[in-house]
Amino acid sequence: MGTTQSIRTAVIGAGPRGTSVLERLLANWAPAGSDQTLHIDVIDPYPAGPGHVWQPGQSRLYLMNTQSFYPTIVPQDKELARPVAGYTFDQWREIQRRHPDAALTAEERDELARLSAADFPSRALYGRYLRSTLEQLLSRLPAGVTVDFHPAAATSVRPTTAPAIPGGAGVAGDLPTAGSGAIASGAGAGAGTGVKAGFDVGLDDGTQLTVDSVVLALGHLEARLSAEQHKLQAAAAELGLIYLPPAAPADVDWTRIPAGKPVLVRGMGLNFFDVMGQLTEGRGGRFVAGDDGGLSYLPSGREPLILAASRRGTPYRTKATLSGYYPAAVSLRYLTERAIAKFAEIGIRPSFDHDLWPLLHRDAVWAYYSTLARSQPEAIVTGPEEFLQALDDAMHPHAHSTVRWEDTADPVLDVHVRPGFRLDLLGLAAPLAGRSFGSRDELDAAVAAYLVDDARRSALGEDDPVKMAIGALHHGRAVLKTAVADRGITDESWVAGLRGWFESFVEGLASGPPALRAEQLAALVRAGVVRFVGPDPKFTVDRAAGMFTAASPWVGSGPGDGTQGSAVAGEVLAAACMIEALAPSNRVAVNASPLLAQLLAEGWVRPRLMMTVEGAPVETSGLDVALHPYRPLAANGSVTEGLYVLGLQLSSTQWGTAIAAESRQKSGPVYRSGQRTLHDADEIARHILGR
Repeated sequence: MGTTQSIRTAVIGAGPRGTSVLERLLANWAPAGSDQTLHIDVIDPYPAGPGHVWQPGQSRLYLMNTQSFYPTIVPQDKELARPVAGYTFDQWREIQRRHPDAALTAEERDELARLSAADFPSRALYGRYLRSTLEQLLSRLPAGVTVDFHPAAATSVRPTTAPAIPGGAGVAGDLPTAGSGAIASGAGAGAGTGVKAGFDVGLDDGTQLTVDSVVLALGHLEARLSAEQHKLQAAAAELGLIYLPPAAPADVDWTRIPAGKPVLVRGMGLNFFDVMGQLTEGRGGRFVAGDDGGLSYLPSGREPLILAASRRGTPYRTKATLSGYYPAAVSLRYLTERAIAKFAEIGIRPSFDHDLWPLLHRDAVWAYYSTLARSQPEAIVTGPEEFLQALDDAMHPHAHSTVRWEDTADPVLDVHVRPGFRLDLLGLAAPLAGRSFGSRDELDAAVAAYLVDDARRSALGEDDPVKMAIGALHHGRAVLKTAVADRGITDESWVAGLRGWFESFVEGLASGPPALRAEQLAALVRAGVVRFVGPDPKFTVDRAAGMFTAASPWVGSGPGDGTQGSAVAGEVLAAACMIEALAPSNRVAVNASPLLAQLLAEGWVRPRLMMTVEGAPVETSGLDVALHPYRPLAANGSVTEGLYVLGLQLSSTQWGTAIAAESRQKSGPVYRSGQRTLHDADEIARHILGR
């Protein structure tokens, strides 16, 4: 510790990331004497632990995108300070199944009784885990530590030249206050440096806190609407229509959507399935398994007609059925952490398209064809072993170069693989590309067939070549997160490659929902509850008719022969209601956060700018920060010491910031990026404590 007698810090955001900072502060607290104290102010209008997104009272139809064995807010890395309390979610799940907490609701007990390690829990149950973990932490506070919870929103953070002063403890929220909050005056972040500038933190309830340091663990924030969304919202107000902008699904009043009427839903990513669930099962409909194992849907009569639209025209692909987070049958051969280290060893700052993607592309190709040779040997003209040896010889010599390996691999595939079994990797993310549809019925049938096939492949798990190619991409994401972090690739390739095309490509393949969702959606299509707009939809407002409209250039009312451009485009769908099934934009410059607006306006933080290949500056989504621990750069480029950033607002320094911390799997690779958020929280905590 240093010579500081007391430390006072504020954590703004009490969801998983803010809770991780609190947990790491407690784990790293090691006072040298009884007169040393640590006071933590936790600020969030939502209940601490679950925060905004993971509220335990939300609908249990909202599922997590990861299985029970995956998430944690408690680190398992033995290099970090040992936690004072807490478990991974899966450990907590097992404990609650055997010895349920008396505070659990009947719904929570029922879900826990049915939930296995490989199942997808509800977000509500994960919120209960977060709250339980926080309660455990508060029950085991180390000596000298006090915590106050402020159920309010932070509206301003301003550095002050005065040292931290006593007082300012807010009123505790729905969690018990641990300690009085009255502490002695002392130094700020980086203890032991003597009197140092602190921060004044203003809350929307009028409270003013003076602290030594501030952690911005803001999580998902509401965002300002785009120009197009503003026009749609204004038109809705003028014409008496219903327009639901991007929002957290738990915040939406779904009763506003009328039964029996069409509703346009834009976006078929993860939020789409939340919308789908609320407007079907949430209204009393039921999915029933038939004797053949297929699903059918029994409507309640209170559903709207869902008209679903997205750029691809199809939803995200569903996750394969696996025993672990990564497929055990797939291991990376080219995009390895060792291969990434070689770039640094020879002084190369890699670009994504030129250096990294060729390696991962090869891994996906090998995963596909090695699985094909194992599970479908009839697809190989020659012997599977002979084919794989020839393919390995063609691809391996260029493992760490950008030589066009396709020039040597393609002739091998021509000789050994039967027509119809070749992999079109980029085409997996756009299953309707190059097709047009003469009628809405023809489109609906094509999308339903895609959904059924995708669910079938997911059920095959590690025996399906397509899902294992995607599995290689999933492995590769973990390596890429380490490779590209902290300016690990060129700005040009971050803008044009990683974020320009690869992010949406890989999310559509590897970030999808459980396979059950595809089966349910196909059943809803068969029941006439869901129809599709088609690829590349255009949304407008027909003021004469007083309706929202949507149309795809590839879906028409005339005959088509299945090739692009052959249909007579023009069938327009209309509805008096439109839902944006999208998450609010994660861009600091458009977040509707009074706190971020103040920090940006006064120059204490700034968005990060990157240069394109043409030399033009581009404002990126996240804050500009100094590295390790992450501290924002002010408008003049100086470091705002004592102010720290964790999580989503680091999206221009880290990739994949929306992914929560990964618990250590019982088997398989352990990637450095798996518990990155927890390591970041640990760095911040140690810096605040001067350790």
